[in-house]
Amino acid sequence: IALIGNGRKRTYKELADWSNRLAHALVEDYGLKPGNRVLIRSGNNPAFVAAWLAVTKAGGIAVATMPLLRAKELRQVIAKGRVTHALCDARLIDELRAAMRDEPVLTEVRSFYDDSAQGLEAAMARHSDQFDNVDTAAVDTCILAFTSGTTGQPKGTMHFHRDVMAACTSFPGHVLRPRESDVFLGSPPLAFTFGLGGLVLFPMSVGASIVLLEQAAPPALLEAIPAYGVTTLITAPTSYRVMAETARKMHLSVAQGGTLRQCVSAGEVLPAATRALWKDATGIEIIAGIGAPERLDIFVS
Repeated sequence: IALIGNGRKRTYKELADWSNRLAHALVEDYGLKPGNRVLIRSGNNPAFVAAWLAVTKAGGIAVATMPLLRAKELRQVIAKGRVTHALCDARLIDELRAAMRDEPVLTEVRSFYDDSAQGLEAAMARHSDQFDNVDTAAVDTCILAFTSGTTGQPKGTMHFHRDVMAACTSFPGHVLRPRESDVFLGSPPLAFTFGLGGLVLFPMSVGASIVLLEQAAPPALLEAIPAYGVTTLITAPTSYRVMAETARKMHLSVAQGGTLRQCVSAGEVLPAATRALWKDATGIEIIAGIGAPERLDIFVS
């Protein structure tokens, strides 16, 4: 199993077929050329992963955006990134359409989870599930990751194909050490590099499974851990603090008879009190990480 989300499980073969059909649609129906920037607007669901893979397979540059961004913020990303194509969850299309009215560079906008004849699902149905990936170079850009804009307007940081592979062998290889049998769960948005690494790149690099929740508040995370046999939890310190007392009663960790074996924290400072509270409740020492869009993912742990 690769992905668990939106009410079903998908194998790696199903995900490959899905992303290959979407890559065909991007190239043959929507005119994507290698190097074109493709905005992805979606919450944490399987379609985001398929879209991200399809863009990189086709030689495009993925520009992922948070689902909460409004037209004004999207307009900045489109202009700075020179975005020509967009793949958008149909439920989030209105703000994107408002943004593109003032950005003529964006000409191709298509929606997934769209049952109409113009939706991506209809386009993909016309294509083969086999696709020859574009022969990209190691130093070709595959991601434009935008910063949060705390020091002004968001800035687009460039990452190459080799950077994605390096991210899978640095922190995960030496600290997290994921296994094929692992089941990952977390709350960071996939449009955030913390979420892309922890909930897509790291688990997929070893063939592990990923649980994707569009609404990943602490109660939903706690419910999902025993429901899906989660082994690796990735979330912010605030969530660990909120979940600790309930987690104490649920016996979630391997030592307590559950499945949870490791927990990762990033996105904000992990207070010593929160670390101690979670360890007391579950027996698990949180792995704290520092990352940034400029460095793709966690670089100090």
